[in-house]
Amino acid sequence: MTGRELSYLAGAGSAALLIAALGFQAAGYAPCELCILQRWPHVAAVIIAALVWLTGWTRALAVLGMIAAGMAMGFAIYHVGVEMTWWKGPAHCSGGVADFARMSASDLMTKLQGTPVTRCDEVAWRFLGVSMAGWNAICSAVLAVIWGMAARKAGNAA
Repeated sequence: MTGRELSYLAGAGSAALLIAALGFQAAGYAPCELCILQRWPHVAAVIIAALVWLTGWTRALAVLGMIAAGMAMGFAIYHVGVEMTWWKGPAHCSGGVADFARMSASDLMTKLQGTPVTRCDEVAWRFLGVSMAGWNAICSAVLAVIWGMAARKAGNAA
């Protein structure tokens, strides 16, 4: 495969992950804040693949695609760590404890209404013992490798 074709493949992979995430969301699995954060690098990777198609530039864009996929992987690994309680996630997303004793009833109600229903530290779905965030980390790592291969092939062709 050429560098351009590998870029298209990696962009299609990110698009597939986004479609899958939206499919899970449509099926009733509400995304948490960290789930949403993991989507943005994939959006960037899809745009980068489209730019490869439109401009024909491959190497520099493939490096950017690799960075985007790497960021998605990093966010996903962070999310897995929060799910596994290896480290704390964002307090507003991971059941951080507020000082309820000092809050007025109206402040408490405001806090409860602003609290996300979906927590970042609870796994909503697993396949083969791996959470959605875990699968995103694995898939994003594979996509980063594909983007890297695209950059390397484009560099060899130049």
